[in-house]
Parts: sequence; structure tokens; C-alpha cells
Amino acid sequence: MSTPTPVPDAGAFDRLWADLAPVGRDTGSGGYHRFSWTGADTDARAWFAEAAAARGLDVRTDRNGNLWAWWGAPGPGAVATGSHLDSVPDGGAFDGPLGVASALAAVDELRRRGATPARPLAVVVFVEEEGGRFGVPCLGSRLATGEIAPERARGLTDAAGVTWERAMEEAGLDPLGLGADPDTLGLLDAFVELHVEQGRALADTPHPVGVAGSIWPHGRWRMDFTGRADHAGTTRLADRNDPMPPFARAILAARSLAEAHDARATVAKAVITPNGTNAIPSLVRAWLDARAADEDALGAVVGGVREAAEKAAREHGVGLEMTNESHTPLVSFAHDLRDRLAAVVGAGSAARGDGPPPSTDTGVPILPTGAGHDAGVLAAHVPTAMLYVRNPTGVSHSPEEWASPDDCHAGVAALADVLQDLLARPAGAVAP
Repeated sequence: MSTPTPVPDAGAFDRLWADLAPVGRDTGSGGYHRFSWTGADTDARAWFAEAAAARGLDVRTDRNGNLWAWWGAPGPGAVATGSHLDSVPDGGAFDGPLGVASALAAVDELRRRGATPARPLAVVVFVEEEGGRFGVPCLGSRLATGEIAPERARGLTDAAGVTWERAMEEAGLDPLGLGADPDTLGLLDAFVELHVEQGRALADTPHPVGVAGSIWPHGRWRMDFTGRADHAGTTRLADRNDPMPPFARAILAARSLAEAHDARATVAKAVITPNGTNAIPSLVRAWLDARAADEDALGAVVGGVREAAEKAAREHGVGLEMTNESHTPLVSFAHDLRDRLAAVVGAGSAARGDGPPPSTDTGVPILPTGAGHDAGVLAAHVPTAMLYVRNPTGVSHSPEEWASPDDCHAGVAALADVLQDLLARPAGAVAP
């Protein structure tokens, strides 16, 4: 195992973070609106391309719009790191961008240490990770791995009816080239994603950085409740085909079933037609986000919501169609790579003194999460691991999302330690 440098340079990360921070930020709420193939997305991609080129990295756009910045010519045995730059509506600053800025800063740190990778290193930015504009999360990594059909991706629409195909074309890229990318993924020996923690597992520990153990199975289901538009003031309750009561029943069922199965179920997005105060809706289109520790619990939650919604729909003379738009099975990150990361992060933290004091538990926490990531999609195709940077509030997908500068610097140092260790090993050898 290579010896980590005790004192990292924080300046590289701070400069990168300051340059990216204004892009797509709402000056009123402080939240971010970086949606794929919009102006803010173009600016964020330009920030990445310029920062990578300034470091002498070879920036390329793959067939799906993902950005790759290579240190060394692309070739077998490569190690990759990175995350995403898009956001949820009014999202936080750290979810995704922290991993991208930290990856670029880690390149600076490796150079400062005098490290010269014996094999290629890539920093990647995946598109549409959040699904904030087109509804399917981790779309860039799903396309690259062949887990979504190109035809379906091209036909996805945003709230204004703009298709992915049209939006990508307007951004200057060819949507006809979408599809699995085994040539690029086949070069990778390992992928490591750094991410802000989306919870408080690290908050009350002395550890600024943890390691991912698993990602809960999760997915999104669209529910279309179809009724009949009518007058709110003149239509008797008995004569209505109102989709709102079945919709409300689905929301309440999601909450109670999640509590019963120690799961997560959320209905946070809905489109009501015609959306008038004095008009009974003709259609309620809503989305269920469900996550659980295992597939049985997830199935019980989703099945229970479906059953409750169908029963209520029948009672109110309303049609219901429930469609699974995305599903990610349980991801258990490769134990050999996970354990190696924990050992490297622990050793580096101890050498720098940015972790727990010697008198306390020095084991790096290994954490499960209910949040989805590109790393979770890649895990079925490439040896994959994740690092989490402590989030003292535990809040995410919100302007309140936060990580302290010191913890961000510790994350950069930990990522640099991990990359240095992996790049020093023979290609194909990620196990201890």
C-alpha cells in the first residue's frame, strides 16, 4: 500500500468549488436548478471541460453525453472516479458536484505528491443522474451499461413535452448514437465515486469520511388516475369521477406501508389536469419513489400502494395505470474493493490526523444508503466503490445540504489516497 502524504493542499478544491458554486444557483432560495441540456447544464459542463483541460486532461464526450477527462491515454486497466453535475429542483450544492470537484482536486493532489500513474485515470461526469428533467435517474450510466433502451431514452419528455432526443440535439450532440458503451466501460478496472453523505450516520462520529457498503433497492412508479373533469360547484359528490381521493389514498398508503416495513416511500411530484380551483380534475399523474432494505420489503410497499390505490379508484369510478419507470436492485459493493478503501482511508486519516484520535475506534464506518448513484448502476459491470463525506445536518436534495470545508478537504485527501493505491497496483488486481 502506498504511503499517503500527511498534509494535503486545500487550495485546489477551494478554487474549483468557488468557480462552480454560482452555476445554476437560485439567488433567492440558494438552491440549484441544473437540469440536463439547459443553459445551467451547459455552463457546468464548460466549467468541467475548462478545469480538466487546465490540468492537461484529455476531455471527451461519449455517445451518451457523459464527459470523460483522461490522465494518460485511454486504455485497459484504467481507474475512474467522478459523479454528476445535474440537480433536483432547488437542490443542494454538494450532491454530485462534490464528487466531481474532489476528483479534479485529487488529480492536483496526486501530482503534488509526485505520483505518476502507471495506468490511465479518468474523471467522469454522468448526465441526468437525478432524473430532474426527464424522470429517469442515472440515465447516463444506464445508457452506458445498456440498462435502458436507446429508443426509450430518446422518447423521454420533460414537463414541457421536449424529448431527450430534441434536447440533446439542441445541445449539439447526436442522439442517434445513444446506447451501451462496452468499449469505454471495458477499459475500467475500478470506479470510485465520492459523494456527500445523505443522512447522519457520520455526523456524531469522529470520522469525516466513510465507505459505502450497499445501496438499497429502489425505484420510481408513475401513477395515472383518470377521472372526468366537471364543475366543482354543481356536480353532486355521488356523480363525480374524481381522481383526487384515490390519489390521496395512495399517498397515505405509501406513508403507512413505509412505516410498517422500515422503508422509504414518497409521493412528492404530481401533475393535475386541468388544475383549476373550481374544476374536478380529469387526470392526476403522480410519482411514487420507494426504497427498502431488501426486495421483499420494497415489493410489499409498492404492492400495498397499488392495492390501496386500485381499491380507491374503483370506489370513485376512476381509472388507474401504474407504471414502473425505473428500478435498481440491491447493490452490495465488491467487498474486496470496499475493504481496501476502508483500510486506505483509515491509514491516510491517521497519518494526517483528520480522523478519530488514537484512543477511539479507528475503524472507518461502512454505511448502507437508500440513495441511488451512478456507482450503483455501474456496480453490476465494473468493480465499484464509494466514499461518503460527512454531512452534519443529514439534509440532502435541499439548499440546506452541507459539508464543512475541512471535511471536504479530508474527502479529497481520502480520494487521492485511494486512487494512488489503486493506480499503483497491477491492472486487474483490486483485492487486498
